[in-house]
Amino acid sequence: MTAENLPVLPTQSSHLLARWRDESVASVWRRPSDWYHPAVDELALALLLRDDPVPAAARLGQARGDMGVGIAEAIDDLACLYRTTTSAEPPLSVVRALCTGWADASAAPVHLPVAQDAESGLPTGDYLRLRVAECYPDGSPEGDLLVVDVAAGVPDPFSRMARQAAVGAVLRELFGAAQPMASLGGGTFVVLLRPGQDVTDAVDSLPTRIAAQAAAGGLEDVTRSPLRTWTEPLPPTADEAAVRLRRLART
Repeated sequence: MTAENLPVLPTQSSHLLARWRDESVASVWRRPSDWYHPAVDELALALLLRDDPVPAAARLGQARGDMGVGIAEAIDDLACLYRTTTSAEPPLSVVRALCTGWADASAAPVHLPVAQDAESGLPTGDYLRLRVAECYPDGSPEGDLLVVDVAAGVPDPFSRMARQAAVGAVLRELFGAAQPMASLGGGTFVVLLRPGQDVTDAVDSLPTRIAAQAAAGGLEDVTRSPLRTWTEPLPPTADEAAVRLRRLART
């Protein structure tokens, strides 16, 4: 059996993923907590096995597009993979496949099933997009978006779930269960504010309440301090609002 025919060991794939991730996070990737996706396994394995990487690159591009990752960031991340393996730039065919997958995801219609995020107990981003679409009864937006960003560090799965649950509990308590809001993933939460709604007290209470929950759960290392919050008007159209919600998790 030649070296080229030897089976790929699980540790080889894990080591390549770790080098790829470290290279990307250190140079081009904006949110360390959302770098991993099963599609990265496929592409890494294709390179290790010397299989055609084009199909895997297309699936990775689609996954990155679904997450709201920008095309430049996705291409730069792909280049990091090749730097950790061959010190060369990715072939044009692989870059093209990544871009095609990304474009397909970006052009896909937005589906709006109503569901709950199991970790935070809040509705999902799809549900919030549905509620936001209702804010354009005559084509003009009615309402604002309150964005809450708690992301910090690189949480392990348990810490991520605990942080989601803690923030979700604070938001429900301060704004009420009937308030349209959602977890968008990556430590980003959005509350839809009704026209004229005064949330000054609730917003002022957010930093101390979330900090207290983080301290109680030993989550200080994965919870942003000071908390980052801001309010922004709804975009001019419902379609633009859907795109904005999709990208907020990458802010």
